[in-house]
Amino acid sequence: MNKIGKKISELRISKGLSQPDVATRLTQLGESTNSQKISKWETDYSVPSAYQFLSLCETLNIRDVLDTFEINKNPLAKLNDEGKRKAEEYIHLLLVSGMYNVEDSRIIPVIRYLKLFDLPVSAGTGQFLDSDSYELIEVGEEVPALADFGVKITGDSMEPRFVTGQIVWIHRQNILSDGEIGIFGFDNNAYCKKLSLTTDATKLISLNEIYSPIEIPKDAGLNVFGKVIG
Repeated sequence: MNKIGKKISELRISKGLSQPDVATRLTQLGESTNSQKISKWETDYSVPSAYQFLSLCETLNIRDVLDTFEINKNPLAKLNDEGKRKAEEYIHLLLVSGMYNVEDSRIIPVIRYLKLFDLPVSAGTGQFLDSDSYELIEVGEEVPALADFGVKITGDSMEPRFVTGQIVWIHRQNILSDGEIGIFGFDNNAYCKKLSLTTDATKLISLNEIYSPIEIPKDAGLNVFGKVIG
C-alpha cells in the first residue's frame, strides 16, 4: 500500500489549494483541523482519522479512493479513461441481461398460523381450556419461534406481569420445573400460574399476592398444557 501523504499533497496542489485552505474546508465540514495537521498528513508524519479522511476526500473531490491511492488490485485501475468507459459499458450490458445479477438476499418475514383459544385461561377464578374452541391467527416474528398456541388471560391474579385480555404464547409440554410459569388444568379448571414444587406440596402460585396459592392434593391429577414463553 502506498503512503497517502504524497497523493494528498499532489491533489491539493493540482486544485490550487493551500494547506490553510484545506484546513478551513475540513473545519466547515465538521472536522476541526489546522494547516499544521495537513502538513503532517502530507509528510506521512501522522494520518487523518476515518472521519477526517472522508472529509478530505470530499474536499479534494476523490470519488474512487482505492484507485486514487493505488491500494487496490482492480484491473480497471490499469486502464485509461477510454478503457474504463468500455469496461463500464460491458458491465452495464451484463446487468441489463439479468443473467449475472446478485440474488436478492433480503430476509423474507416468517408468517405462521397458530391457534388462539377464545375461551380464556383464567388467571383469577379458573376456566376450563376447551381445546376445540379456538381461532387460527397469523403471527410474525414477534411471537417466539417455539410457541405452539396462544391463550388470553382473564383476571388479575398474574399482575403485574400478565393483565386481563393479554395474549400469552405457550410451548406445548407436559413437564415444568419449579418456578416456571405455565398453563395448568386442575379440577376441570384451567390456570395460568407459577409452579411451586417442594417436598411438602405442589402449588400453583399467583404473582398477585392477594391471591392464595392453590395446593394440589397428592392424590389429585394436575395437567400441564405447556410453558409460557412470551
